[in-house]
Amino acid sequence: MTDSPDPVVDPDDGDAGGAVATEPHNPIAGVFDGVEHTSGVAKPDPILKAKGVTRRFGGLVAVDVDELEIQRGAITALIGPNGAGKTTFFNLLTGFDSPDSGHVELNGQSIDGVASHKLAARGMVRTFQLTKALSRLTVLQNMMLGAKDQGGENLLRALVSPLWRQREQEVEAQARALLDRFNLTHMTDQFAGTLSGGQRKLVEMARSLMTEPELVMLDEPMAGVNPALTQSLLGHVKQLRAEGRTVIFVEHDMDVVQDISDWVVVMAEGRIIAEGPPGSIAENQQVVDAYLGSSHGTELDFDSVQDLEAADDGDAGEADGQTDQEATDG
Repeated sequence: MTDSPDPVVDPDDGDAGGAVATEPHNPIAGVFDGVEHTSGVAKPDPILKAKGVTRRFGGLVAVDVDELEIQRGAITALIGPNGAGKTTFFNLLTGFDSPDSGHVELNGQSIDGVASHKLAARGMVRTFQLTKALSRLTVLQNMMLGAKDQGGENLLRALVSPLWRQREQEVEAQARALLDRFNLTHMTDQFAGTLSGGQRKLVEMARSLMTEPELVMLDEPMAGVNPALTQSLLGHVKQLRAEGRTVIFVEHDMDVVQDISDWVVVMAEGRIIAEGPPGSIAENQQVVDAYLGSSHGTELDFDSVQDLEAADDGDAGEADGQTDQEATDG
């Protein structure tokens, strides 16, 4: 990872999770110059490769990806209509589901059949559209659960505190530092179950960094999040790139995709139908057809896409706990 200063935050913006005041540096600017805008195209320095990955549920082919490479250090958006297979593909890549066929490599090494916790140890972590938190543990305790190499998790070693006390102190210090970075210090001792949906997303993103990952995969990180928290999350995602990390995210909000993506991958009916920089995707006829039908015009209006999908995604981030507005008013 390259060293990079933490984002500048407004200390009074407690509920916004620390909005980034300056635009983080983009260390891979220009890396896609000369890369063809076609599905399955080779990347200059791929961190992740998928080839021939399929997943069927009965007679339904949910995922059928011939080839995909993810550029190291870039922010790659994975978009597509509802039911395109995006989250299923995420699950296959991250070890939460097993493909019927195909091959996946991380840093040039096969990760076929590798369990998700072992992938996290190798530097590949993910978050979920519906946040996963232990509601009756504090925010700090939830953060500390994400760290690697905790000797106290072994039953026998747990009985001898000198064997794990120093490591636990290191983990706690790391967790507190990340909570400070995400402007969540004031929530350290709150139970995770009391947080709003957007605040939980901030905690989940912060917790994912406890493993010091190379590759961070975010499943609809902005879904159901209020505008102030959205801007905060955008800044933190850009900061991950500035630190040299690779980010892949599933998203329906096309303004978000246009804002932070270096490269966009489009799925429809389980297949990769297009790849390219954000500006080229709206003009791709296959993408237009996938979203709006083949009888539509030749350019995609991203605002109309968001209107079509709003009904399905509007409540995703508020499935657990308070809404972000309730948290702001409370």
